[in-house]
Amino acid sequence: MAAPRKYPDELRERAIRMAVEARRDPATRPGALARIGGQLGINAETLRNWVSQAEVDEGLRSGTTTDEARRIAELERENRELRRANEILKTASAFFAAAELDRRLK
Repeated sequence: MAAPRKYPDELRERAIRMAVEARRDPATRPGALARIGGQLGINAETLRNWVSQAEVDEGLRSGTTTDEARRIAELERENRELRRANEILKTASAFFAAAELDRRLK
C-alpha cells in the first residue's frame, strides 16, 4: 500500500504549472523553484522532483514516465507472486513424489 500523500493533487498541479511558467521567463528563472516552493509551503527539492517528473511525462525529458513506473511496479508484484506460487508448487510436487516413492517401496 502506498504512503499517503503529504500534498493534495491540486496543490501539486498548481505548483508545477507555476514553476514551469516561471522557468520559461529568463528574468524569473533563477531561484524560481525555491521562491514558488516558499510561497506554497513546499520544499524546493520536492518541487524540483515534481517538475522533472512532469517533464518526463510530457516527453520533454528522457526517463521513466509515471504510467511506465506504475506498470513496472505492477509487473514486479505479479512476478513475485508467481515465483512464490511456483516455489509452493515445487515443494508440493516434491512432497507428493516422496510419498509416492514410500508407497511403492512398502
